[in-house]
Amino acid sequence: MSQLDAFRLDGRVAFVSGGGGAIGSALALALAGAGARVAVADIDQAHADAAADKVRTAGAECLALAADITREAEAERVVDAIVTQFGGLDIIVNAVGGGAGKVLFDAQAYPRDAWDWIMEINLRSTLVATQAAVRQMVKAGHGGRVVNISSVRAQLGINAGYSAYVAAKGAVSSLTRQWATEWAKHGINVNAIAPTFVDTPQVAMLLDDPAFKSSLVSRVPLGRVGETSDLVGAVLFFASDASSFVTGQILTIDGGLTATQ
Repeated sequence: MSQLDAFRLDGRVAFVSGGGGAIGSALALALAGAGARVAVADIDQAHADAAADKVRTAGAECLALAADITREAEAERVVDAIVTQFGGLDIIVNAVGGGAGKVLFDAQAYPRDAWDWIMEINLRSTLVATQAAVRQMVKAGHGGRVVNISSVRAQLGINAGYSAYVAAKGAVSSLTRQWATEWAKHGINVNAIAPTFVDTPQVAMLLDDPAFKSSLVSRVPLGRVGETSDLVGAVLFFASDASSFVTGQILTIDGGLTATQ
């Protein structure tokens, strides 16, 4: 058996929450490429369908579901549908998030509605989807994998009105460690990736500003902005048996940005 076989996901069922987004759809395709049967959930059915079509075109099974994953009943419905379709659930990747660049306010005046929105899409989505998935994993008794998406902003402040976002991603990192501690007895490994800016449509307006992009790239030792493909290897590692003795870790994917701080 090749050592690379430890990275295979044959026979596993993976759920990508937020799988219709640029990052989520890239990760869904990668998980399928490693052998998993995949379910994607997105608040927009068309986005979920588009992501699922890419997976199916690549020759893998994929279930596309529309759901507001910040709602407990919706998360339970999605997990039930996955189990009905595929017979179980082994992996959840939480790819709902973002929005920081859309609601920038001074810390002393950050409005409640904007704060709550950022917390909903970045923290509550991770909490609710994972709780539903892990209840199924514990019930099945076969262990599992949880992969969260945090951010370098969980570690580093930024002078740009990001109070809610850094708080939400900081909480995702803390929850990753807490869940790893609590769920180890069930054979469930919990880890997270923490990217810097990734070139997606969500941050296109920021990256289209030459001054902003130049400033960003100048602080990244590897000299470029992240791509969705840069996240794939770490997620496959955390989702597979290759990381069987790794839990509670946050892997920064930032081209060396945090190493310079």
